Amino acid sequence: MTRAYATVTGPTATYIAGDGHHEPITVTGDDDIRLAIVRKATDEARRTGSPIELVTSGDRGDHHLLVGTDGTLAPLPPDTRAQARDLDADTDGWIDDDLMLEGEPNDVGEEVTREAPHPTDDTTAPADAEPVTDRPTFLTSDSRPVGARGLLARLGISLPVSTAQRDRDAAIAQVSTHWAGCRTIGVANGKGGVGKTMTTAMIAAVIARHGGGNVLAWDNNDTRGTLGWRTETGLYDTTIRDLLHHTDDLLATAAAVSDITAFVHHQHADRYDVLRSNPELLAADQRLTAEEFDRLMQVAARYYRVVVFDSGNDESADRWLRMIDATTQLVIPTLAAPESAESAALLLDALRTRDDQSRHLAENAVVVVTQSEPTHHTALSRIVDGFTPHVRAVEVIPYDPALKSGALRFDNLRPRTRDAWIRATAATTQGL
Repeated sequence: MTRAYATVTGPTATYIAGDGHHEPITVTGDDDIRLAIVRKATDEARRTGSPIELVTSGDRGDHHLLVGTDGTLAPLPPDTRAQARDLDADTDGWIDDDLMLEGEPNDVGEEVTREAPHPTDDTTAPADAEPVTDRPTFLTSDSRPVGARGLLARLGISLPVSTAQRDRDAAIAQVSTHWAGCRTIGVANGKGGVGKTMTTAMIAAVIARHGGGNVLAWDNNDTRGTLGWRTETGLYDTTIRDLLHHTDDLLATAAAVSDITAFVHHQHADRYDVLRSNPELLAADQRLTAEEFDRLMQVAARYYRVVVFDSGNDESADRWLRMIDATTQLVIPTLAAPESAESAALLLDALRTRDDQSRHLAENAVVVVTQSEPTHHTALSRIVDGFTPHVRAVEVIPYDPALKSGALRFDNLRPRTRDAWIRATAATTQGL
């Protein structure tokens, strides 16, 4: 691996290639001198077929980068940076005595030493000394971008950020929020086949992937809930009925955080857990009373920071009504079809007249409209416009074959669909 150097002086730079060849670099217009240096190093790496160790110096500090043959940038480890200090005479004095490590010889062979300042004899503050109140703080919050954009920013190269990227960054910051205490999201629509399970899985995935784990997708369904069919199976073949029998153990003082693993199914890539119902049983065999739901909710609130309920279609069931009572933010999924949208609207109407909590959920609901077919839906605009005045937000999910059937995996979605789910989840978490 060869080493190249560049000295930046305002809008110009001197580039020294690995073979010692000096070349001036200038830029015109809005081009950035540091970006031009990186391009030059990339060209050299491609020409030689090996990475270039690029050492830059200038008004924005010294930087040590590894420039790959494909143009990728990576900071060099500290030990490599130390080796880069051993520059030859052609570097025009980039490294002066102030930058030399202690114990290294300077230009005339003298060893560099560092002496600590000697404290004064009088170290006792006067009794009537006033505290310093106008001293500036040395601590700042680091809000620099990360990834390749962050690396270029540390080099002083500011790339323009598009409006779409800025909006996406804001949405990711929103879904990454951590709140004090458990928050709950209820996904509900009385009609089947409108995307409740899909919406539950995608919202849970977005929150868990960007905000960290401790997110539970709860299949709160008496009538053959299929969340377990469309998600990964964990180490244990357990369902909500198994968890119900062990709530006392999980709520005990001596319980460990990992004990919940025996009753939920972890999604490895999407990082959330699934609490399954049993779709092989009839509804009569897996109904929950209000008291049983409350007990399960105590367990969920102890082990998870966010719970996303995948509700069933029976709006009169005790577990459905208690879910509404326990919900912080309501999400109403619908397909871009009149029948699905009408069912969603009827649910909102009913909640507005149930009680104050339900009315608040309805007025602040997020409606998620999914295009279930690739063809253009003439009903889409009408559905979006119809819901917009009556809820807090309406989000549209484009058609994606990965959502139609089979395993629900966020990475399987098209980029456009992933961005749409990030926006929908950001709108949802704003209500938490």
